[in-house]
Amino acid sequence: MICLRNGENKPVTDPYPEVIERMKFLVKWLLNGAIVSLLLLYYAEIPLLTGIAAATVLTVVAYFLGDQLILRSTNNAIATFADAVLAIVYLWAAAYWMNWNLNLGEILVITAILGIAEWFLHRYVFNDSRFMRKTAA
Repeated sequence: MICLRNGENKPVTDPYPEVIERMKFLVKWLLNGAIVSLLLLYYAEIPLLTGIAAATVLTVVAYFLGDQLILRSTNNAIATFADAVLAIVYLWAAAYWMNWNLNLGEILVITAILGIAEWFLHRYVFNDSRFMRKTAA
């Protein structure tokens, strides 16, 4: 559907699409950062800055891989599943390399909460027909 402005025959486009993309990233970073860093503080008893750094790395990778690549070519369920798998692998690897006291159950809890938040994020914040492939209901 093309929207016309003032009877002109030109399609209306977003004047600042890069600003919108940055805002989507910022929302994802704040949401993921709050969930991952706080739960890492609770479960692994790591310093706050370490938790924020770990959440930031996870968010950057998940945004570019999950939201920019997978979500644009598939649907919300697949993108959310991919984000969850990425979170499990990332948190397990980070816990191993940084000697965090984080077991698989705790990683799964963090991932489950993150997955629910990601599903809502994709559904309500990233729900833009230009970026998501339509699937049959």
